Amino acid sequence: MNRVILTKDQIYILSAVFGFLVGVLTFSFYAPNYFPDSQSKRFKVEQGERFKSVAERLEESEIIPNAFTFKLIGFITGSDSKIKAGEYIFKNGMTYFEILDKLKRGGNGEQKLVTIQEGIWQHKLAKLLSEQLDLDEKKIMELSVDKNFLSDLGINAKTLEGYLLPETYYFHIGSNEEDVLIKLHYEMEKLFDDKALKQMEVLGMSKHEILTMASIIDGESNHVDEFKRISGVYYNRLKKGMPLQADPTVQYLIRERKRNNRVLYKDLEINSPYNTYKYTGLPPGPINNPGKSAVEAALYPEEHDYYFFVASGRGDHVFAKTNREHSLNVSKYRRWRESQK
Repeated sequence: MNRVILTKDQIYILSAVFGFLVGVLTFSFYAPNYFPDSQSKRFKVEQGERFKSVAERLEESEIIPNAFTFKLIGFITGSDSKIKAGEYIFKNGMTYFEILDKLKRGGNGEQKLVTIQEGIWQHKLAKLLSEQLDLDEKKIMELSVDKNFLSDLGINAKTLEGYLLPETYYFHIGSNEEDVLIKLHYEMEKLFDDKALKQMEVLGMSKHEILTMASIIDGESNHVDEFKRISGVYYNRLKKGMPLQADPTVQYLIRERKRNNRVLYKDLEINSPYNTYKYTGLPPGPINNPGKSAVEAALYPEEHDYYFFVASGRGDHVFAKTNREHSLNVSKYRRWRESQK
């Protein structure tokens, strides 16, 4: 039997090739995987689902770039039989090993029902989530203005406020602050489907502007059936270059006060771009987290000739087309309010 004897040069070449392949594999295993749209993604592993199927669906969802590499890591580490069923949230930039480790630790199990009020301010949302899900209130507020976290979610704004959808949710016990905020943002994103995006083009509004408008609408009324009419008033005023004169934007400025949020005349003089009595146009960003109905109202305002509205004393509002009509309605409301003292 003839033996193959390698020269030193051949050994060096083979060693270099082997080292190169090991290096490439190591780099591939530990390199971050970035999603094309930059947002975190939700993923569910079904009970009894095979590792091969999970790897292929991860590639289809663009969570990983290559299912073969993921399957290879699973085989080498013996993890291909250890993944657990459940729901997962994968952040942008996770490595193959980080994704695999999360799948081995398992998705979330027991759930808790939590109702989040529409139009809720961010600091109150943080407190609610802290009380209901045993989360860190301070960390939620820190994440709300964290540039990297906002960037990972694809949000080009200074804060998360306005980008989280209030609803009644089942949250998994053990979810961390990031998981919960990602879920709330994911549900808000679902409202902006192709139909909504086309309507935004018709209105000439960005998503940020729609959410800002929606937050003002949600702050104005508890009657969902008048949301679209209120929206129409604000769009009419914007077109005319009139200040919105929306009390909720001033309430946003005084929200830290311990007294109630009743707006006083002196509050209307606060020098802030959020004060829609002093500045025309929309404020810089959302003033709360608007609900689905308010977002829909911002997207589809009622067409009418109203430019004013005031509380009726019955919980809803009275609308007017002229300043004279509005003044009469305001006088009626003030007389009603005096009669209640």
